[in-house]
Amino acid sequence: MPYLQAEGGRIYFVEQRPVRTSIPPPVIFIHGAGASHQVWIEQVRTLGRERRSIAVDLPGHGRSEGSGAHRIETYRDIVVQFMAGLGLDRTVLVGHSMGGAIAQSVALAHTEKIAALVLVGTGARLRVQPQILAGLESDPRRTIELIAAWGRAPGAPAEFLRQDADALLRTPVSVIEGDLRACDAFDIMQQVNAITLPTLVICGAEDLMTPPKYADYLHRQIADSQLALIPAAGHMVMLEKPEEVGERIKAFIANRTGRGRCPVMT
Repeated sequence: MPYLQAEGGRIYFVEQRPVRTSIPPPVIFIHGAGASHQVWIEQVRTLGRERRSIAVDLPGHGRSEGSGAHRIETYRDIVVQFMAGLGLDRTVLVGHSMGGAIAQSVALAHTEKIAALVLVGTGARLRVQPQILAGLESDPRRTIELIAAWGRAPGAPAEFLRQDADALLRTPVSVIEGDLRACDAFDIMQQVNAITLPTLVICGAEDLMTPPKYADYLHRQIADSQLALIPAAGHMVMLEKPEEVGERIKAFIANRTGRGRCPVMT
């Protein structure tokens, strides 16, 4: 099993490489609060046919050691350590929700290490409702089930919601709470326009947790950006529409050297 030693313990990751020569740059996928590399499996397979594609478990998540973090900056530094440990000079960072916050933080602090960004279901500020944080203490299972229920577009099959809740429940509640507190403290509304990297912003059109207005703000603030709204999808857009999300990311990276402001993708 692939592990990499980092501050606070070993970091687990999965990767796929093409049979023939890999096209640079490689891609690193970062999951959201309470999740794991599993949310990115389909996209790793799609992109891995052309270029080295890696999905990481943050500390305390999935198969990684550690106890999570309470600050986005802590996760940022671990991702940078992870990149260095793999000997990667420049990568594309793909982040979902909290992972998108981490990717933005890396981009602002270490622009030279990033070739492009893909921000999925995220924002420049991620506020968490106080009742969610309180609920994790008083009734964690019910609260996690509610989080899972809000994660997909309305009308999603109950079986999928159960699967999402079960996946979150495999993460220690203390780690989920730390993640959500890190999200709640994240606010780069006044700094995000300093991101100059080619950026693809993806959002489910029916995202209830980080609604399209969050994605639109990112698109308006990041000069060299594209915005892709995915119909009939919610916050877990990469699970709800795996092929479309994978192909959007693949096409964006292939054309990332284009100049000027990119339009909305429909």
